[in-house]
Amino acid sequence: MRAEEGQLHAATFQYENPFIRRAARPAPRLRLFCLPYGGGGTSAFTEWPSLLPGDIEVIAIQLPGREDRISDDAFTEVRPLVRSLTQAVRPYLTMPAAIFGHSSGGAMAFELAISLRQRLRAEPAHLFISGQPAPGATGRRQLHRLPDEEFARFIGELGGTNTELLADEDARSVILPPLRADFTMWERHEFSASSPLSVPITVFGGAEDPLVQAGDLAQWEQQTTGSFRQRLFPGGHFFVQSHSRMLIEEIERDLAAI
Repeated sequence: MRAEEGQLHAATFQYENPFIRRAARPAPRLRLFCLPYGGGGTSAFTEWPSLLPGDIEVIAIQLPGREDRISDDAFTEVRPLVRSLTQAVRPYLTMPAAIFGHSSGGAMAFELAISLRQRLRAEPAHLFISGQPAPGATGRRQLHRLPDEEFARFIGELGGTNTELLADEDARSVILPPLRADFTMWERHEFSASSPLSVPITVFGGAEDPLVQAGDLAQWEQQTTGSFRQRLFPGGHFFVQSHSRMLIEEIERDLAAI
């Protein structure tokens, strides 16, 4: 991906409300909302504004219970979360907007797209879902029920979290609660029953992901009457970190068509 004249655009996230961290552009043509994976925050998207063209404005969503909102109570129910997100993004829907989410963030992105259609009559221009099984995929696990030691071990093996921090009891006491809250919320969640979206959907996955199989991703095609594309990357569940530039290139490819 290349910014104008081959130069990367420097941009930092600015606090605009408790949920919104925006890397403002002088003249954007579209916005990309980025939703975090379980226990994650906006730091996962720090590089994205510099790796995307200057006419794409990245807005990262900061949920309560992590990073600079660590003292805020995490959501434990999906519907209140989605209602809050719908209101938070509403002022930024003044131009075409796409949504990206990885893992539980992918499920969140889908529910947000449905909420925008139902509440605001405004579907996103494109929906990117990464590392998240489609509604109705079989074999849902109940990892939130694991004891702390087993849960921490699983999170470490999954990748995406510093294993040295997970080995430290004090750090683990901070890291695990928001993670367990997210796993609990999304593993119990039943997706909204609704007619398919009309928005184009692109799904991404890791070829060696122990949580999500290619067939689980392919079922997302049933959730839209628009175009559908699936792309697998080398790596496990956190290919979004190990192959972030390849991922952003794929996103840029689809955004260029808007």
